[in-house]
Amino acid sequence: MLLSIFLVVFIDLIGFGIVIPILPYYAREFGASATTLGWLMAVYSLMQFAVAPLWGKLSDRIGRRPVLLLSLIGTLLSQVMLGLASHFEGTLTWIFAGRIFAGVCAANLSVAYAYVADVTTPENRARGMGMIGAGFGLGFIVGPALGALLSPWGYDRPMFAAAALTAFNLVLAWFKLREPEMTEAQREASRAARSWGPKLAKELLARSAVRRPVQIFFLVTLAVTQMEAIFAIFMADRFGYSAEDAGFLLAGMGLAMAIVQGGLVGRVSRLIPEIRLVSTGTLLSGVALVIFGAAGSPSMVMTALLLLAFSHGFVSPSLSSLASRGAPEALRGSTMGVFHSAGSLARVLGPPAAGWLFDHWGASSPFFLGSLFLGAASLLGTLRAEAPDA
Repeated sequence: MLLSIFLVVFIDLIGFGIVIPILPYYAREFGASATTLGWLMAVYSLMQFAVAPLWGKLSDRIGRRPVLLLSLIGTLLSQVMLGLASHFEGTLTWIFAGRIFAGVCAANLSVAYAYVADVTTPENRARGMGMIGAGFGLGFIVGPALGALLSPWGYDRPMFAAAALTAFNLVLAWFKLREPEMTEAQREASRAARSWGPKLAKELLARSAVRRPVQIFFLVTLAVTQMEAIFAIFMADRFGYSAEDAGFLLAGMGLAMAIVQGGLVGRVSRLIPEIRLVSTGTLLSGVALVIFGAAGSPSMVMTALLLLAFSHGFVSPSLSSLASRGAPEALRGSTMGVFHSAGSLARVLGPPAAGWLFDHWGASSPFFLGSLFLGAASLLGTLRAEAPDA
């Protein structure tokens, strides 16, 4: 069962990875400004932020498998919409509609994590969650590379390729993915999850051991989305890079992050406390964004990307671990929901801000702003390290 859900996530993230580096070039071909591109990135996260909890509640009621199948069908339709957008009048409107619909249907990752929790024991749950993380990382290596290879034949081709992969994924899930059997303890956890709301979130955030990782995660995500939102047009404007070039660069960054998260972070965290990894990693990530913004050559960009990939590769899993360990034992799922919601909110705010800064303050300004956010995150991590009981 774990292999089946791993394949579903892996193939889904390949499709996602195909679309992301191509989308800015595709939209810009039809007159999108950097600000418009920022909103195009934001609407996906906004829909995900608003709708994902509802998908989670639905999966508690009708099961994980039906919700995963529904989300794959919706994702397939959104990718077809993106591919066909260039054939209709008002192409940008169609592209926005495709991304909005994709955000509404982006239930599979959160439900996949719930699926893993259903089919694993506490003793092997970390391994199961690690498999989902590996599927995410590997998909984001293969996807951008495929998008880069297909882009010379037109920006609609990668969209149709992503749709074909999602169709294959849907068939695979239909025949191979079984509904997990839930224990009584898991049913109790599901009933508790259905009562999640602002009051519970406020109670969880009142705990410093939860609040501080959430605050840092919000700042880190807000900073990294500054880079993600305008990376493609920054490379195109400053160095004349094509969608193919940008796709391969992002694939290389994904590979570096996969190496860190898949093999290094576990070993290093046994030697260095996780909060130290967070404070040091966020500081190095801030340095990487400064190098990125000041880059006068592609070699400086590659240096910045590698530094960001390795430093962020330590920060993200360390923050997740800190948040889960700071949670009440009976409310770990709800705590991680609050944690990931902070990231979704940052992805709503970050891209429009990056696009506006790019248009009005210059190509480097989003990177410099992101470095300030990361400096603040590093300071929060340092304060937490100095006052563990705060």
